[in-house]
Amino acid sequence: MNITKNIILEGKHHKPILVDVFYQENHTPKPILIFCHGYKGYKDWGAWNEMAKIFAQKGFFFVKFNFSYNGGTVKQPIDFPDLEAFGNNNFIKELDDFNTVINWITSLKEYKKELDIQQLFLMGHSRGGGIVTIKAAEDVRVKKVISLAGVSDYKSRFPTGEILKKWEQEGVIYIQNERTKQQMPHFYQFYTNFIENEERLTIKNAVANLKIPLLIIHGDKDPTVLIDEAKNLHQWCLKSTLAIIKDANHGFGTQHPWKEKQLSEDLEKAVDYCVQFLKKS
Repeated sequence: MNITKNIILEGKHHKPILVDVFYQENHTPKPILIFCHGYKGYKDWGAWNEMAKIFAQKGFFFVKFNFSYNGGTVKQPIDFPDLEAFGNNNFIKELDDFNTVINWITSLKEYKKELDIQQLFLMGHSRGGGIVTIKAAEDVRVKKVISLAGVSDYKSRFPTGEILKKWEQEGVIYIQNERTKQQMPHFYQFYTNFIENEERLTIKNAVANLKIPLLIIHGDKDPTVLIDEAKNLHQWCLKSTLAIIKDANHGFGTQHPWKEKQLSEDLEKAVDYCVQFLKKS
């Protein structure tokens, strides 16, 4: 298997995007599957590397990347050494990064014999589930999309009332990362950027306008993104399939760090659903 990690792309917003590719080199054009991490996430979180290997073994050209403002750096792509960048992230930057990655992979001469650019698929976990559905609705190159424990609405995740007023006055709000214990900033631009682009960033609009198949995979014991959000997505999208994994949590039984060489049972089920969905003509 061919694995190349930490390829550096220049992002539109003056920070690098780090990309990994996983594929079997056999000079056969393969469907491209691009994976987006979620909030407080990164491409090397938990079992994502093991998951990438399985997709490659199943015949996909698997791509995963770090959003340029996710808080990682070129030297330290795992965790959050650059909290200033994390605080300056927003959904528009993530969509721009995603566009950069898609443009790069679909125009690459280096892997040309390995890529079937007519079969471009997207998959996003958690907050990344919203990004992939918005992108899929906007970009005709995308043929199928997967929401993995994905969110159905961004606006409801912003504070309201006094907390919102305080955020505006102070310019920053902090969220504790339970694993690293860092106080992670969100600068007020995150909220204003959303409001300025609310129509585009309303996931319901994107999902309702999807012209391609959508697979929604969710655990019914997910405490972070409730199962109701998966049901919302399914209700809004006529071309959607809903796969509920019984007793699965937000990480589908995985966590960071993930020392195992195989997936958890729940993530294995999720990957099986994805492969069946993507290979179905």
